[in-house]
Amino acid sequence: MTELQGFIASRTPPGWETRPLWSLFRRRKHTGYADEELLSVYRDYGVIPKSSRDDNHNKESDDLSGYQLVTEGSLVTNKMKAWQGSIAISRYRGIVSPAYYVYEPLSAECDQFLHYLLRSEPYIALYGRISKGVRVNQWDLEHEALRNVPVMLPDLDTQKTIADFLDRETARIDQLIEKKQRLANVLKERLLSELERLTTPNEPSQSELVPFRWVCRVTEGQVNPTAPEWADKPLIAPNHIESRTGRLISIETAEDQGAISGKYAFPAGTVVYSKIRPNLAKACVSPVAGMCSADMYPILPNKSLRPQFLLMQLLSAKFTDWATLESMRVAMPKINRETLGGYRFWVPALDVQDENIKGFFTEQEALERLTDKVRKSIIQMREFRSALITAAVTGQIDVATWDKQGQTDRRLDEIEEAMQA
Repeated sequence: MTELQGFIASRTPPGWETRPLWSLFRRRKHTGYADEELLSVYRDYGVIPKSSRDDNHNKESDDLSGYQLVTEGSLVTNKMKAWQGSIAISRYRGIVSPAYYVYEPLSAECDQFLHYLLRSEPYIALYGRISKGVRVNQWDLEHEALRNVPVMLPDLDTQKTIADFLDRETARIDQLIEKKQRLANVLKERLLSELERLTTPNEPSQSELVPFRWVCRVTEGQVNPTAPEWADKPLIAPNHIESRTGRLISIETAEDQGAISGKYAFPAGTVVYSKIRPNLAKACVSPVAGMCSADMYPILPNKSLRPQFLLMQLLSAKFTDWATLESMRVAMPKINRETLGGYRFWVPALDVQDENIKGFFTEQEALERLTDKVRKSIIQMREFRSALITAAVTGQIDVATWDKQGQTDRRLDEIEEAMQA
C-alpha cells in the first residue's frame, strides 16, 4: 500500500470502498467558448461566476478563446490552490482559466457528495502533501497526482443521504454567518459615518479649507536599511496596516524583511500613509521611530494639526474617494506628492481636534470590541461547518440521528453565547 492509499484507507469507514479519481472523472479541455460566462473557483464558495464577487483581482486575458468550457457537474480545480481548497463540482456552465483542471463525470455517483468529500479537511490536507513546489505560494498539484487520489465511497443511497444532510445543515450555518457579516458591516458603516461627521465642519463659518502642503510635510530622508544602525529598526510597509482602521497590525525590523534598498526614516508620531492603491485607505500614526517603504509617505504635521486628526482625515471617505479618483490618472494607482499637497481639508482649532479625536477613537474602540466578537463567532461557525462536513463524508457521525440529538443547534447556541459574554 502506498502512502497515499494509506492516508485514505486509515480514514475510510468499514463497508465503504475506495476508487481512484480517474475512474470517476476524466480530464478534458474544450476551448473556443469566449462568449460563455467567466467562472472562478473559490475556497469558501466553490465554482461561482467571477462577476458575483468583487474580491477577485486576477485579471483575465483579453483573449478568452483559450479558456476552458465547464458544464454543470464538472469537477474544477485551481491546481496552484488545491491545497487551500480551491476544488469543487460546478453548478454553472461557463469558462475558466487555461491554468485550471476541468474533469467531466464518468460515474453515476452522487456528485454533491463528491463535492463535499473532495473539499473536506482530509482531502485538502492530502492535496498539500502531493503538491510540488519550492515555496508554499508556488505549490502545484499535477494532474497525474490528482487522478490517482483514492476516493472513499459508501453506497449510493448513503451518499445521497449525507449530501442532503449537508445541504440542509450548511445552509443553516451559512445563513447565520451571513447575518453576522451584515452586523459587522453595519458596525463598520456606523464608525465610518462618525468619522465623516468628525472630520467635516458643520457650520459655514468653519468651512475654510486648508491646502495639505500648508500644514504637512512629507519627509525625504533616505537611509540604508542594511546599515548596522538601521537594520534592527522597524520598517513599515502597506501590508502592516489594516485597511480603513488606522491600526498597525504588525511591526517588523528591516533585517526581518530582508530590506536592501533606500527607505525613508521618520520620528515617532509620524503619520505613515500608503500612496499606492489609495482606495484601501492604509494609514497609521507610528508609535515608534523607524522607516517606511517607498510605497508610503511619512507625513509630519505642523503645530496647528494633531497627528491623530490628520490620520482621521486620511481615513475619511471624502479623502479616500478624492485620492482614488486622482490615482486613476496614472498606470499604477497611486497618489503623487504634488497632487497630495494640493488637497484641501478642514483644520479646526486644536481644542476641537482634541475633542473629535477622543470621540472617534473612543467609539472605534467600543465598536471594534464588538466587531472582534462577531468575527470570532464567524470563524467558529466556519470551523464547525468544516468539521461537520468532514465528519459526515468520512462516516464519523450518523446523519440520520444528528438532528434528533440537536447537535447543530447546541453548537450554534454555544457560539452565540460566547459572543454575548
